[in-house]
Amino acid sequence: MTLSDIRPTTRRRIGRISSYVIFLAIVVVACLFADWSVIKQNFFNAKVAGDLWPGIVRAAVNTIVYTVIAFVVGLAMAIVLALLKMGHGPFKWFAVAWIELFRGVPALLTIFFFGLALPMAFPGLRFPGGLTGGGIVGLMLVTSAYTAEIIRAGIEAVPKGQREAARSLGMSHLRTTVTVILPQAIRIVIPPLTNEVVMLLKDTSLLSVIGATLTSKELTTFATDNLAIHANSTPLMVSAVVYLIISVPLTYVVGRLEKKMAVKK
Repeated sequence: MTLSDIRPTTRRRIGRISSYVIFLAIVVVACLFADWSVIKQNFFNAKVAGDLWPGIVRAAVNTIVYTVIAFVVGLAMAIVLALLKMGHGPFKWFAVAWIELFRGVPALLTIFFFGLALPMAFPGLRFPGGLTGGGIVGLMLVTSAYTAEIIRAGIEAVPKGQREAARSLGMSHLRTTVTVILPQAIRIVIPPLTNEVVMLLKDTSLLSVIGATLTSKELTTFATDNLAIHANSTPLMVSAVVYLIISVPLTYVVGRLEKKMAVKK
């Protein structure tokens, strides 16, 4: 019997089993040759992990707060940008330029620009929250650009008959959009919006490039500062675990929402 004689489903099953076996073999070899005492001392040091308390909790709260602020403001801006882009005239091209600019420029550069470069160029300009506030503004703008495309896709996915029915009832174009189209569009794009929150949560780590005060540090800044203080990688591991504790439930929610929407379709 040759490989071509095996059914495709059987070949896929054999391929999956082979990949699992190879992966398991790599893990076993790595475990056999690893110096676990050194790993424990440098990556899972209980004393260093204990010293991170309660600062790690404050950093986690800051991370969540920054994510919520950037997403809520970014979403409000995104709705306006999506509607402008679907319109006509100069406002459409303004929205197009905005979206392409903040999608095309790396988020790190945007955060650096609003957190450090802009206040240096205009000494009188001060964002609420100082350097961190400027960085959050950068995150808001990046979020607005990406989310605007999600909202636009949701609006276009609403059946045209919904708009025609509303207009036939005497509703104005604005009222139709706000009360009929947008609620349905938001409902359609809930899964990708939730996924955007997960991505934004991880992007708050980029705020580490602009520095922070003791009370405004997010998880990555807190971890890297303590990495230098303790000369130990345990803060990075603890920070990674906290990120997982926050993001894994959100990822699970995304999966559930996608399945629920698929069933309704």
